[in-house]
Amino acid sequence: MEEQNSIEGDMTLKKLMQDFKVVVQDAEGLAKATASDLGDKAREARARLATSLESAKANFHKLEERAAAGARATDELIREHPYESLGAAFGVGLLIGLIVGRR
Repeated sequence: MEEQNSIEGDMTLKKLMQDFKVVVQDAEGLAKATASDLGDKAREARARLATSLESAKANFHKLEERAAAGARATDELIREHPYESLGAAFGVGLLIGLIVGRR
């Protein structure tokens, strides 16, 4: 069960990262395609877009590294303490069930 949630979480994160990469590529393509057709204000906006894209890429790579490190640490912790992990997951599930059951 927990392994299934981990796999689904990894797939969701991978899909999010893939979607972000597509958005960045599309924005870069748009900026390149309109490079020769721009006035002064549009050139300034294009330059800001390029700066923002570079910043977003850097932040994305940092986030990607942190997510991978967090996943590795979680996996290691669960492998070192499997019964405690199951107990914690059961407790959280029970708590959520009680909260949802009251409504």
